[in-house]
Amino acid sequence: MKNNLKLKELKDQLSGKSIDERLEILASIFNDKIIFTSSFGIEDQVITHKIFRNNLPIKVVTLDTGRLFPQTYEVFSNTIIKYRKKINVYFPDYMSVEKMVTEKGPFSFYDSIENRLECCRLRKVVPLSRALNGVDCWISGIRASQSDDRGQMDWIEYDEVKHLYKFYPLFDWSLEDVEKFIKDHNIPYNSLHDKGFVSIGCEPCTKAVKPGEDFRAGRWWWENEGPKECGCHVSQA
Repeated sequence: MKNNLKLKELKDQLSGKSIDERLEILASIFNDKIIFTSSFGIEDQVITHKIFRNNLPIKVVTLDTGRLFPQTYEVFSNTIIKYRKKINVYFPDYMSVEKMVTEKGPFSFYDSIENRLECCRLRKVVPLSRALNGVDCWISGIRASQSDDRGQMDWIEYDEVKHLYKFYPLFDWSLEDVEKFIKDHNIPYNSLHDKGFVSIGCEPCTKAVKPGEDFRAGRWWWENEGPKECGCHVSQA
């Protein structure tokens, strides 16, 4: 199943199934060519729990940009301790990052959208491409209510650019659904979520949001126009 013509067939096979059943079916279909990418946000922790608790053969990976919050690393550590499972880490190419920071300084992303996208590309998009190399199905924690752009996506899609299927297990969940699941199952989560941080990325590019503000308002808050995306899921090019 490697082309968009079979998307309907795959969707039909998964429709009406629970998240756990969907993950198990996809794992059996794609074998070792399926991965889940986690940034250790609250949604990702729900999916990690389901994968690890059910011992599913789905590779769990994370991108370490080198600019993450200490609290994010705490979740990383606590997750490994709780589940005793491996999480594969992908770092940026150090030569590319060294060149960018040497030429433009450590906070070049504040100067222009172009600079910010360059930093996101080197620290996230390029490492993600390495992680997705040879992969036929990519799982992530996107929810429809996170942003207008994400609301226009579907719970399972075929990416014509990356040539793989993309599955969002929590697509129809509300934030309240996620928070309740985390609490009910005693899952490690980022303490910044309790301080108004709803979408947590790199430390210099993330801040808390006020009640009623857009879910992505705390990401790249100095940018007034354009979608608040890094290019991994929704292109900003």
